[in-house]
Amino acid sequence: MNKIGIYYAYWTHEWDADFHPFIDKVADIGFDILETNAGTVARMTAEERRSLRSHADARGIALTYCIGLPHEFDIASPDATTRRKGISYLVQMAKSVGEMGGGKVGGIIYSSWPMNMPKGESDKRPYLERSIASMKEAAKAAEDNNVIFNVEVVNRFEQFLLNTCAEAVSYVGAVGSPNVKILLDTFHLNIEEDFVGEAIIRAGDSLGHLHIGENNRMPPGYGHIPWTEIGAALRQIHYTGDVVMEPFLMPGGQVGADIKVYRDLSVGLDLDEEARKALLFMRGVLK
Repeated sequence: MNKIGIYYAYWTHEWDADFHPFIDKVADIGFDILETNAGTVARMTAEERRSLRSHADARGIALTYCIGLPHEFDIASPDATTRRKGISYLVQMAKSVGEMGGGKVGGIIYSSWPMNMPKGESDKRPYLERSIASMKEAAKAAEDNNVIFNVEVVNRFEQFLLNTCAEAVSYVGAVGSPNVKILLDTFHLNIEEDFVGEAIIRAGDSLGHLHIGENNRMPPGYGHIPWTEIGAALRQIHYTGDVVMEPFLMPGGQVGADIKVYRDLSVGLDLDEEARKALLFMRGVLK
């Protein structure tokens, strides 16, 4: 049975947030997981992390962690100093999550976000090679701290390195660590893949985490994502891992700006109730 969660930023306008109220909110709604900002957790004091872990445990909520690396921490950068800072940041996140018992750190952790291919360039292989070398080094900290790094496949408008599952399979194969896996997201798969189910099957045992959301960033059930196909593909590869919905409905703040939410999709909706409905919908999909 897959655990189902939701990303805290569904309810926020800013990436930095107090996660404690969201632990209670998702527990009350019926979720199993709260996904948080890995960068925020890494900046917490040890006592703050213990408090967060204790609160989550008390409410029966698992925690997962996600981030798009800022440009100053781009581990694929041509600049060696930037790469070193990025590796150190990943190590810091691995150690912080390790203090909390370990877990999954996913997102655009193989470069930076958002990021276009630099002007005048058309060959991404040097960026991939630098990213792979950096990730091999950072993966040691993941292995030492019971952490899985999940590299997220995203669409071409947000990043240029890993746009398809096939590219991610090649990437994690080159890194060669059992603690580096793939994060697929139905929103991005809908843009880049010929068939969403085939992409999931291609990931197979390398699939470490799954983000879900509609083609329009609404909660599952409000768009044209092929959920029956997705459920069948997950069963075919015997995926028992976590499934975290990542809808974004509200414009405004840094979240709205980064995700490019230019229409208020929440008008007339109760966000908590929509999350509850999406949770029930996905339990049906994942049977």
